[in-house]
Amino acid sequence: MASQAQRSVSDVLQDIVSNLQQIVRSEFRLAKVEVSEKASRAAQPAATLGAGAVLAFYGFGFLLLAAVYGISLVLAPWLAALLVGGALVLLAAIFLIAGRNGLKKIDPVPEKTVQTVKENVQWAKQQIK
Repeated sequence: MASQAQRSVSDVLQDIVSNLQQIVRSEFRLAKVEVSEKASRAAQPAATLGAGAVLAFYGFGFLLLAAVYGISLVLAPWLAALLVGGALVLLAAIFLIAGRNGLKKIDPVPEKTVQTVKENVQWAKQQIK
């Protein structure tokens, strides 16, 4: 095997290019793993947000239903519809806020990938010197 001093410039450059290609492939794999981990953590807050949206939809439905049934109640029809609809909209707002706050806590930036890319850039700069 030839010593380091006897290697040609083209051999050294080929090794650097090969190493950089391997690094880039590794960074893509790492980014893919990080993004999938973050997506799985977002599932619960997204489900809460979805539940809030469904409740909001039914809340509007009950507002209309309460208007129909309210006519036959002792209370004024508009007051009965307002009470039922207002309670469901309030519950929906709680779910929507909880889901949104849960999603805000998740940082979508793949920190490990960013850090290793910085390290790889430093490594490549040292190899070129």
